[in-house]
Amino acid sequence: MQTYFSFTNKKNIRAYFTYLICFILFRPACRFHSFALHSNSIFWSNLCKHPVDGFSAGLVDEKNIFEWNVTIIGPPDTLYEGGFFNAIMSFPQNYPNSPPTVRFTSDMWHPNVYSDGRVCISILHPPGDDPSGYELASERWTPVHTVESIMLSIISMLSGPNDESPANVEAAKEWREKRHEFKKKVSRCVRKSQEML
Repeated sequence: MQTYFSFTNKKNIRAYFTYLICFILFRPACRFHSFALHSNSIFWSNLCKHPVDGFSAGLVDEKNIFEWNVTIIGPPDTLYEGGFFNAIMSFPQNYPNSPPTVRFTSDMWHPNVYSDGRVCISILHPPGDDPSGYELASERWTPVHTVESIMLSIISMLSGPNDESPANVEAAKEWREKRHEFKKKVSRCVRKSQEML
């Protein structure tokens, strides 16, 4: 069950600030953690006030703002249209200096999604130069990215897979060479996601 967090509830505000003060006073070495908590709280509050088309988000546990349930709606006019794909977005303790991870918990057949559900897109890769030389540093994670920009990138990924640098080689090969088989597998994923509603 998703729990939605809102700063309009005074009890939530009080609990949040008590937690934040405890971190600042009793764990001074965790300044990044408290900054990440603060950043995530702001993003969460903005997302609740101004929802974005194409996805919904909720906290896995209202006591942990570092782990979110997200549901990504398959974009119109794509193979994924009509699907409701669930994923977990996990934020590291040093967020926003490091990117979150996104892992689909719904079945997903896509060249840029590992078999365990992890999403592989440039903005979720650590900042700096790409050791393989494939991505520019400007395409990778920077602290200015938001949950919204990540979700929009994932929706864009569903609209147009990148088969040049696949996370799932078999899916990429099918995408290029056996499009009919690829479409069948994606259709199964869409149907299964609808059954899980």
